[in-house]
Amino acid sequence: MWADEGVTRRLKALACTAPLHDLEVRKAKQPWLDGAHYQMAEVALQIIDHVAIAMDYDTGANHEEVLLRAQEFVGWQAPGRPVEEHSRVAGWVLDSLINVRDTERGFRRNYGEVDSTGAYALRQWDFKLIEERTDSNGDLYLRASNEALNVLVGALDTDVESAQIAAEVRLRNLIDRGRLADAKAVAEQARIRTIQYAEIIRAHLDATSRNVTTVDWRDEVPDLLNEALDHVDHRLQEEGAIARSVTVDRDQAQDPARKRQAAELVDIVEDCIRRHTRLQTRLRGARTLFLDEQDRQQFSGTVRRAPVDVYGDLLQPVLGLTLGDAADPVRSFYKHSSGPTLDDQFCLATFVPTLLAPPVDRARLTGEEEEPELLPVVEVRGFSDDQQTMAETLLDLPDEARPLSELLAEAAVIDPQLPELVTLLALRAFSPQLGSALREGADRVLLAVSAGVPLDSESFEGDDLLLTSAAFDRVALDADGPARGGGR
Repeated sequence: MWADEGVTRRLKALACTAPLHDLEVRKAKQPWLDGAHYQMAEVALQIIDHVAIAMDYDTGANHEEVLLRAQEFVGWQAPGRPVEEHSRVAGWVLDSLINVRDTERGFRRNYGEVDSTGAYALRQWDFKLIEERTDSNGDLYLRASNEALNVLVGALDTDVESAQIAAEVRLRNLIDRGRLADAKAVAEQARIRTIQYAEIIRAHLDATSRNVTTVDWRDEVPDLLNEALDHVDHRLQEEGAIARSVTVDRDQAQDPARKRQAAELVDIVEDCIRRHTRLQTRLRGARTLFLDEQDRQQFSGTVRRAPVDVYGDLLQPVLGLTLGDAADPVRSFYKHSSGPTLDDQFCLATFVPTLLAPPVDRARLTGEEEEPELLPVVEVRGFSDDQQTMAETLLDLPDEARPLSELLAEAAVIDPQLPELVTLLALRAFSPQLGSALREGADRVLLAVSAGVPLDSESFEGDDLLLTSAAFDRVALDADGPARGGGR
């Protein structure tokens, strides 16, 4: 007889679903609710789904937005009930998933396990589904735990990387067979796997930030980071290929329903790509975080004092004394229990760079600084190869000199965007890079000089230019090259 890990995983999987089943039992005990109209487990899964999709590496879902989306789903179940009841049901289910009734905000379930000696014993397993956290500004947000993600995708304690690779293969197979509706469901599961993988990495890095000694940075975490980087790189390649394939299917589809399915699938896959890209950035900076936290925690320890039992050490002994006799023991107790006040030591990792930093220039005049006015970002438009060829053809002037204004007029007839490219090439010819042209093996170079008259153009202003092409005398250059150090 030996321990069966498969049975243990299934028992834990059942334990994760127990809070959802409890909702169905407890709804009948709520005096304000007619539970026959609502399927609470479905509402719970919707909430977990919303929270999971809204999660990023270090952020989560907004509490109010989750309630609004859950209220909308509750309204679909019972459209005839009042909106106030829908809102209360959504809040009740969310509070139950957080388990606000428990001070630890978690769940505890017992399961049986047979050890290697054949002895049967009950084990306790603590887990959470939805966690409340606060950001640096003190704002509250929600995150789905790893157990909640497993409930969502229907598995527990599986190899996340292997599961996602299998999902990618299945997704590509469904796309090749044209089953986009099934492919969307697989893509949504793959996205949850991506979130789950990020949660595993984030948990290790958060533990490092709290105490580096609790995380194995010698063997376990470095191996995990290497595997995670390989996993992310491969997933980005696969997801990029899938996104391009489905994009082509979306653009070529004639059926509106198929086009909509393809568009939804593209959005999901692109969201996976964005999440993997952000995770890749975190992974590449993980070792630096470990070194920084190691320095910070090594030099910023705090004095630890043993806890004081005020009831047992002070209150009970002095209750039998008079007020005069109790004064000295009480005074002595507080004097010795509080201990001396010590200033915290500086952290060398931050103190030394601060001392070595150059002084900051202070403004001569004080006062409130005006908010700078930012200019809108202008998107830079590129030119095609055909436009480049047409512009070079117009500016090929071996035996003549032509004004820029005439060339712009001809370019506008050919292509409305061509005058801008012709202008850029003409401005470059005003100060030609002869050395670069020689090194690139060009036979001729475009030259421009001022014509002394204003430019006759509706789109451009300034002086008109005379343009012509000058050919290189390669024979003379080659003959004169050694004397000039190889030609200049």
